[in-house]
Amino acid sequence: MFISFQENDPSLESQWRSIILFGKNSATYKFAFGKSLLEIASQEKNIISLRDLSPIFVNSILEHLKKNDKQGNSNSSTFLDACRKYNNGDIDYDNLLSVTEKYGFVNVVDAFQNVNGGIIPRKFYDKDYNGIKKNIVITDELLKLKESFQFTNFNEEVEARWNLVETAWNLEINPNLLEVKIDEDLQTLFIEGDFMRRKDISSAKASLNGYQKGKCFYSFQDISINSGDENLCAIDHFFPHVHKVSINESGGNVNGIWNLVLSDKFVNLSKSAKIPELRYLERLYKRNEFYIASKHPLGETIVNQTGRTSSDRKRFLQKQYDLSVNLSLQKWKPVIELEPFF
Repeated sequence: MFISFQENDPSLESQWRSIILFGKNSATYKFAFGKSLLEIASQEKNIISLRDLSPIFVNSILEHLKKNDKQGNSNSSTFLDACRKYNNGDIDYDNLLSVTEKYGFVNVVDAFQNVNGGIIPRKFYDKDYNGIKKNIVITDELLKLKESFQFTNFNEEVEARWNLVETAWNLEINPNLLEVKIDEDLQTLFIEGDFMRRKDISSAKASLNGYQKGKCFYSFQDISINSGDENLCAIDHFFPHVHKVSINESGGNVNGIWNLVLSDKFVNLSKSAKIPELRYLERLYKRNEFYIASKHPLGETIVNQTGRTSSDRKRFLQKQYDLSVNLSLQKWKPVIELEPFF
C-alpha cells in the first residue's frame, strides 16, 4: 500500500505520512522519534547529538507510558524499564537520559526511514556515528518539509497514530470485536462495548487527516486540523446523515469511520445533504483501503463494518450509493476541484 499511497504524489509530505501511517510498528519509538524530528525542524537545526536529542525523545515516551504501559511488542526493554522507573520516582532524570542515549535509539534511527522493505527515496536525516559524539544530521528535505502548509498538521497526526497503535496493543482483544466510534459533539474517536468502558483514543480530525493527505476529500484544497485556523476542516458524512435510518437498515452505519471524511468548511456547506457524483465513490474506497493497509483500530473497524475482502467492500459501498441515490434528488460536485492525489 506504500506505493499506491504515493502514486501520483511523490511529495515530501506524502513520503512523511507513509512513514508514520504505513511503516512497521514493533515499538512506539518511531512516533517519539518522528515528533522529535518535527521539533528539530521547527528549531531549524542542521545537526543534533543523541545526547541533546534524548530529552526531546524521552519526554514523549514518559507521557504515553502514563496512559498505556505497553509501548512495544518485546517482552523486555532496558529503555522502557528505565522510563517506568523514572515515572515511579526510582531513578533521576540524568540517569534516564544516559539510558536513553545508550539504548533508546538503537533500532529506531535505522528503521524510521524504512518503509515497505526499503529506504525512502528522499531521506529526512543521515546519521553520523564516526566521531566521539553520535549525531543526527538533518537534510534539506526535512527543512523543506517545514515550509509546507502541511507541516502544522504533522505533530497532531503523529500523536493520533501513536494513540491508535498503543490502544490496539493495550486492549489485547479480538480484532473482530473492535469498533472505533465517533463522538460527534466532541469530535473524538473512542472505543466501548460489553468488554470495557468507554476509552477515548484521539482527535477524530487528527486521526483522519493523514489518510487523505491533508486535503479536502472533495476539492483537494489544503485543510487544517488546528483549532482556530482560518481553514479548519469539517467532518463530513459522505453518505448524508439524513439517510441514517435507511443506511443502518441496509447493514451500514452512517456514523462509521468508513463514511467519515474531512472537507473544506465551505465545500461542506455546499454539499450539505447531497450525494457526491459516482466518481467520488472510488476515492472513498481508496481512502478506506489506506486505513486497512496501515493496520490497527481504524483499519480493523472498517473491515468489520464494510467487508473482509476488497470485493466485499466495493459491493458494500456501491450498495449504499445506490440506496442514497434513490433517496436524493440531485448529485453534487464542488465548484473548486484541484488535481486529486488518490
